[in-house]
Amino acid sequence: MALPAPQGRRSSTFTRLLRHGFTDPSAAGALLDSPVLAPVRDDSVLLEALGATADPDLALRGLARLVERQGDPDAQQTLLSTVVAAKPLRDRLLGVLGASEALADHLVRHPQDWQSLVTYESVDLHPTTPEFELALAEGIWGEQGAVRPRADALRTAYRRALLGIAARDVCGTTDVAEAAAELADLATATIRAALEISYEEAPGDAAVCRLAVIGMGKCGGRELNYVSDVDVIFVAEAKEGVDEAKALQAATRIAARMMRLCSDNTVEGTIWPVDANLRPEGRNGPLVRTLSSHLAYYQRWAKTWEFQALLKARPMAGDLGLGQEYVDALSPMVWDVAERENFVSDVRQMRRRVVENIPAAQVERELKLGPGGLRDVEFAVQLLQLVHGRSDATLRSATTLDALAALAAGGYVGRQDAAALDAAYRFLRTLEHRIQLFRMRRTHLMPEDEGELRRLARSLGLRTEPVDTLRKEWKWHAREVRRLHEKLFYRPLLDAVATLETGETRLSARAAGHRLEALGYADPVAALRHLEALASGVTRKAAIQRTLLPVLLAWFADSADPDAGLLNFRKVSDALGKTPWYLRLLRDEGAAAENLARVLSAGRLAPDLLLRAPEAVALLGAADGLQARSRAALEQEVLAAVGRADGAEAAVAAARGVRRRELFRTAAADVIGAYGTEYSPAHTDHGRSVDAVGSAVSDLNAATLAGALRAAVRAQWGDTLPTRFAVIGMGRFGGRELSYGSDADVLFVHEPRDGADEQEAAQAAQAVANEMRRLLELPSSDPPLPIDADLRPEGRSGPLVRTLASYAAYYRRWSLVWESQALLRAEPVAGDAELGRRFIELIDPLRYPAEGLGDEAVREIRKLKARMEAERLPRGADPTTHAKLGRGGLSDVEWTVQLLQMQHGWEIPGLRTTRTREALAAAHAAELIGTEDAQTLDEAWVLAARVRNAVMVVRGRPGDTFPVDGRELAAVGRYLGYEEGQTGEMLDDYRRVTRRARGVVEEIFYGG
Repeated sequence: MALPAPQGRRSSTFTRLLRHGFTDPSAAGALLDSPVLAPVRDDSVLLEALGATADPDLALRGLARLVERQGDPDAQQTLLSTVVAAKPLRDRLLGVLGASEALADHLVRHPQDWQSLVTYESVDLHPTTPEFELALAEGIWGEQGAVRPRADALRTAYRRALLGIAARDVCGTTDVAEAAAELADLATATIRAALEISYEEAPGDAAVCRLAVIGMGKCGGRELNYVSDVDVIFVAEAKEGVDEAKALQAATRIAARMMRLCSDNTVEGTIWPVDANLRPEGRNGPLVRTLSSHLAYYQRWAKTWEFQALLKARPMAGDLGLGQEYVDALSPMVWDVAERENFVSDVRQMRRRVVENIPAAQVERELKLGPGGLRDVEFAVQLLQLVHGRSDATLRSATTLDALAALAAGGYVGRQDAAALDAAYRFLRTLEHRIQLFRMRRTHLMPEDEGELRRLARSLGLRTEPVDTLRKEWKWHAREVRRLHEKLFYRPLLDAVATLETGETRLSARAAGHRLEALGYADPVAALRHLEALASGVTRKAAIQRTLLPVLLAWFADSADPDAGLLNFRKVSDALGKTPWYLRLLRDEGAAAENLARVLSAGRLAPDLLLRAPEAVALLGAADGLQARSRAALEQEVLAAVGRADGAEAAVAAARGVRRRELFRTAAADVIGAYGTEYSPAHTDHGRSVDAVGSAVSDLNAATLAGALRAAVRAQWGDTLPTRFAVIGMGRFGGRELSYGSDADVLFVHEPRDGADEQEAAQAAQAVANEMRRLLELPSSDPPLPIDADLRPEGRSGPLVRTLASYAAYYRRWSLVWESQALLRAEPVAGDAELGRRFIELIDPLRYPAEGLGDEAVREIRKLKARMEAERLPRGADPTTHAKLGRGGLSDVEWTVQLLQMQHGWEIPGLRTTRTREALAAAHAAELIGTEDAQTLDEAWVLAARVRNAVMVVRGRPGDTFPVDGRELAAVGRYLGYEEGQTGEMLDDYRRVTRRARGVVEEIFYGG
């Protein structure tokens, strides 16, 4: 059945509107049928133009509102006729109405301003500051502004000029860089107009001072957003014969009035905030200073970021001669800042703070500040400018894209990389502009609403699946920025030492050295030699290295000792360069390359272990390569290796080889786990990491001792020793709390087999113990495992090995309190398990005495501890930072816990453990110690243990105090979770934590 004609026409219109991109064809059709738009309802040219806008529905609503506000029918007809007949106006007006709800509102408030879009023809497509000054002056002091308050007239004139910028932008007449420059020029003209109004309102102030406004930030760089703070700095001088203080007061009043004129909210809204917080001392400093005051501040107090900000300084308004004097005076300081000692760490810390301050819920939507955002590009370009601009004046542009082009022209950035980064930056800035343009609000967040995303995508010309396409392009560009951010610093370094294609520009050796120095490399010449050795040539190996090194260099530079990282990488690569799997592993397994970089630059221990057997690199790429192995698995492997060897020395060499590899596994896992973990006293991961290292090293040493025992026995007695033989771990070994450099504290116990001659059995046991010690300390490329048996009865004066009966007799007759305390950590670690178990049964009554300790025994333990504090602390050592014997250190906590164990272990089973933290937790559970005190002691013990581990990881040799060398101290800080430049905070935190622990020790151990 045929539909009625009207219905049919509506259906046809509905379809046409859908086809032209309208999302609400019914509402759009109703608007077209309304009296104001009825004359152009069927105009196909208008419909096509509306369909080309970012949001056809929004553009049509805006046009209807604007036509309605024209008042009389003749004016309405004039507007509609012009829109239909004049394509330039049609595209500009509808483009603005479809992209900006805020500018549509402005046109409705000021319905004649649409005519300003007619005036922009080819001769004035790209107005600059003078043209904008004339337009604003007409709007403020001309016929249009004569009867209005100056602030309102300024705002209206500003919005009218903004209409033209937005029209050229959305129509593609200007690109994003040109639009940003026009916005900055309009801001400059606006500041000048506001300053003129301020002079007009207070001519007395203007008569006594010279005031210059320095443009900073994006305005200074002529790359402003639609809605952004306009950053400025004020500098003033007294006019001849005027008191300086009086002139500064007048200049301050003028500057404050000018800022209010732009920032205050009137019936016409605001323009934008004028922000002077980049001035010396920020908000706490005077708003206006003299030039000499500025110079004094920057010479003595300014931080690196303040000089980085001055990259974009330009005279903007007011006394331009004074402004130029300001820029000329400060410019040399800007280009010397890269020579500061902490230059790179300061820049990195500033970038990290920016990222850390982004709310977690917004990180993934941040176009400006997030990873892969605009700030990544700007920071990278500015850092390269500061590094190389000191010797190359062509790089000293305040505009990001111009500076990037200059960096590419000079060879500091690869041309392809610069082009890709330029494209990504333009895309992200366009997104930012179009998002802000909609409501004229300051934001850098990608919208979440599907409708807003659709409008945004269409404004970029994306018509097919616009939302999905927009998201894909945005993510792709963000990834490009992240990738290129890494390459910007490091790829040209390789180009400096590698073969380049014909026509490519080469980064000079001098420039490469400057960059390496700025990135934290202490010896750029040596670093360049390493890069040349690794990356030069046309071999496949060199090509893969050139692919890997940009990222590796970034990771090295982010460590406390980049030189060591690069040197160690070269050594490993030289050792494994011909091994086919090595570079393939690093190239194809992303985690392996990063793990290797972290390990090689964290200190000496792990690289030294790796360089003795470079094939252990494979552990860094395996799925379970860094997981600790059980004692049973380690012992099985060690005993198998011993069984295959010919002779005792070869057998123990094999066991020590296993130990070296497993020490590397443990140290690598420790470094990688610790890297980037922010320090926090309550961070439970720190305690777990200390426990994990202690258990892993203890289990490894126990397995090694088992191998050495098997080798020593087999060499002389075959498989049967005439006596049972057990090794008892003592101290931290028995407590499974060893650090990397700890000796193996042990007792040796034996028991003659049935029918064996006791003297022969004793001689055999003595020989086995001595042979184990000899074998484990033989000179070798593998780290030794010294055996310390000084905790045995009678110490060094007593026999090295005793029978179980001899131990029983000694402890029954002669045992001292300190020996009972030492036995708290006794635990069988190797040899005859049954004999070890019986030894523990023998000593339990001594270490956990029935009814606890008597008062005399407690006094004796306290005296011993006090004497140890007085005598054993090394001469010259700082008692506030000595991790073992210092105040609140390991010894303080351990003696306190051990006293509680000896007093209450007989009645509280949880205290019968060799591990300090387990015993402390049991004491807390039994209410022997309060929650806060227990946490304080645990925190101090974990921190002191981590310091000892860190010193060993960094220096490659044991130590109980923080290193004196600055780089080593910084590396210890990185291990402990502190960022660059925070070594002072690290030492302060250590002293604070251990001071609190000492207070608990004084209360519990010494009885207050």
